[in-house]
Amino acid sequence: MADGLVIIPTFNEIENIEAIVKTVFDLKKDFHVLVVDDNSPDGTAACVQELQKTFPEQLFLEVRKEKSGLGTAYIHGFKWALKHGYEYIFEMDADFSHRPADLSRLHRACVNGADMAVGSRYKKGVNVVNWPLARILLSYGASFYVKIITGMKVHDPTAGFVCYRRKVLETINLDNVRFIGYAFQIEMKYRAYLKKFNIEEVSIIFTDRVNGKSKMNSAIIREAIFGVIAMKFRSIFFKKNF
Repeated sequence: MADGLVIIPTFNEIENIEAIVKTVFDLKKDFHVLVVDDNSPDGTAACVQELQKTFPEQLFLEVRKEKSGLGTAYIHGFKWALKHGYEYIFEMDADFSHRPADLSRLHRACVNGADMAVGSRYKKGVNVVNWPLARILLSYGASFYVKIITGMKVHDPTAGFVCYRRKVLETINLDNVRFIGYAFQIEMKYRAYLKKFNIEEVSIIFTDRVNGKSKMNSAIIREAIFGVIAMKFRSIFFKKNF
């Protein structure tokens, strides 16, 4: 059995899902894949079910009733991974903005001592391809803002390309994680930081999606901006429940 599980949350990723799954399975390192699909109307889950005939021992699928947010999809996947005994659990997008080849680099960082390895766009300058300047400034500014509020030294706290060692997810109370949008990524890193886990960044090149539609919207941005302050206060005044 592979020691690493790649969790890929999906909603309407029919244009990408087959290619991303096959690319992961073509890697030299043996990974399993869990797709957590939010009942995509475009047939994403049906495509995964068809692929399972080719990869019955490597590819797994969990279909939820409705679109319930990125954070809850990952929590669902984390619990599944812990139940099934994986040592290294990965977050990765379906749209090739995260290069599957970098999975091995994140895995190696955790094998060599990191508790949480973050695929970082900003560890060495700005490594983002095909984003408009306004979005780069928003993302980079958000990262700086999060570092100031939380005290974390992570250059890319909103990154969604991550490898966790099992013990991190076992230690964090997953039922207490509040954020469901992209701020979920910040909260998970902050909770790991407060637990004094070793968080290391691995520099990657992030390429904006070519196929499909981005899930970013104004509500997600508001959650990230205002939620970070609320999260910081909760961690100070409600430590036992955080």
